Amino acid sequence: MRWYWIDRYTEFVRGKRAKAIKNISLAEEHLHDHFKYFPVMPHSLVVEGVAQTGGLLISEYNQCREQVVLAKIVKAIFYCEAYPGDQLTYTVYVDNINEKGASITATSHKGDVLHAEFEMMFAHLDPADWNKELFTVREYRHLLHSFHVYEVGVNEDGTPLSEPECFRRLDEA
Repeated sequence: MRWYWIDRYTEFVRGKRAKAIKNISLAEEHLHDHFKYFPVMPHSLVVEGVAQTGGLLISEYNQCREQVVLAKIVKAIFYCEAYPGDQLTYTVYVDNINEKGASITATSHKGDVLHAEFEMMFAHLDPADWNKELFTVREYRHLLHSFHVYEVGVNEDGTPLSEPECFRRLDEA
């Protein structure tokens, strides 16, 4: 991932659900390029933020065993615009995870107001088809720590989330 469209997770339950926030700032260049003199968060970037929230939730559940990519946007309905100064909260629920991929339902809220609703599908890439890494394990670890996953994350039983084995092996190398 080259661009990050979430700022941090506020809730993370391994393989089940997550909440992430995105603070929209007038300092973000894309707001000025989308509609001249009308800074608004492009809906496509909200979709990407929700996809990143869900994709990292699914990827973390698989503990480095599979690469995950957005496969299909089943539904994306927007009810209002998001402007500089707004904070979006992305809430993602995993509906299904299996050997082929995963499906999620999600919402974006602007404060208490429903901003958008989503249904998305993700695919697990077959290791035989990996022609390049999406990112290294070290980069992936840094990304999850940057988004505060291990500060707020819990397992389904409520116990604190710990790093997967693939991360711990980095410390041994």
